[in-house]
Amino acid sequence: MRRQILLSSAAAIAGLLLVDALPAAAGPRAFVSNERDHTMSVVDMDTLKVIETIKTGRRPRGIIASPDGKLVYLCASDDNRVEVYDAATLKLVKTLRSGPDPELFVLHPSGNPLYIANEDDNMVTVVNVENNDLVVEIPVGVEPEGMGISPDGKYMVNTSETTNMAHVVDTKTNEIIENILVDSRPRIAEFSKDGKQLWVSAEVGGTVAVIDPATWKIVKKISFKIPGVTDDAIQPVGVRISKDGSKAFVALGPANRVAVIDAKTLEVEKYLLVGQRVWQLGFTPDEKFLVTTNGNSNDISVIDVANEKVTKSVTVGRSPWGVVVVP
Repeated sequence: MRRQILLSSAAAIAGLLLVDALPAAAGPRAFVSNERDHTMSVVDMDTLKVIETIKTGRRPRGIIASPDGKLVYLCASDDNRVEVYDAATLKLVKTLRSGPDPELFVLHPSGNPLYIANEDDNMVTVVNVENNDLVVEIPVGVEPEGMGISPDGKYMVNTSETTNMAHVVDTKTNEIIENILVDSRPRIAEFSKDGKQLWVSAEVGGTVAVIDPATWKIVKKISFKIPGVTDDAIQPVGVRISKDGSKAFVALGPANRVAVIDAKTLEVEKYLLVGQRVWQLGFTPDEKFLVTTNGNSNDISVIDVANEKVTKSVTVGRSPWGVVVVP
């Protein structure tokens, strides 16, 4: 009997040790790529604390999640590859080919394939995420960066920083069907959830072009004016649009602000002060909060979406670049 009790106790202790060794199970977690640290910070969105720092490939930038939120994809730009992590265990699952200097990417709504902007060779690389096969390489403009895809998966859009264009690609033929001239140094391409708007930010031009996908014509260019901030410091980069299509949020780089825009009237409503050089944005799955990456202050800001207020800043690694939040 004594031996049985000892064995049971040992098994119980082993079980506790195993539980302690696993990442804390919780609600939503934000994954933040830290460009200069070559790491990815994992932030518990309930406690707003960093619960893990993961060593990644060199110069991590773009970061997205699979449609079911179970996988996190990361561009390891200086290692010329895409890393895939299990969002629950935080373990590296596999790596995918990418082409040289991957910066941003987007998944087809079905979860496959992956469209990758390769900044150094003016190509979009299309990869099958299941078997790592190269599907095709699509020639685009100079310095491709922003990657967006329509909700129905019919169109992929790439922005080329030096050509100053948004290139519309038919995903069936993988050929460019439209080139849209926008303002200088376009960064992000973001479709509204109903597919009726395409927003393209122009970092140096200081504007966001709102495009009608029915005609691929620019409906309006949104500009920004912030009292006490010079025009050259207002550099639109990250863009996120709420699921209901009522609001859009634009990160304004060295202006250290996020613009809140009525997505129906396309008018700027207010500016929210966040950290230094705000770069990218990511909603929590329920869209109650919006997370910003602030590259020069080495932190993220958390915005209460309903109240349009910044509630918290959380220190992460050096030069946080991209962010995605999974359930």
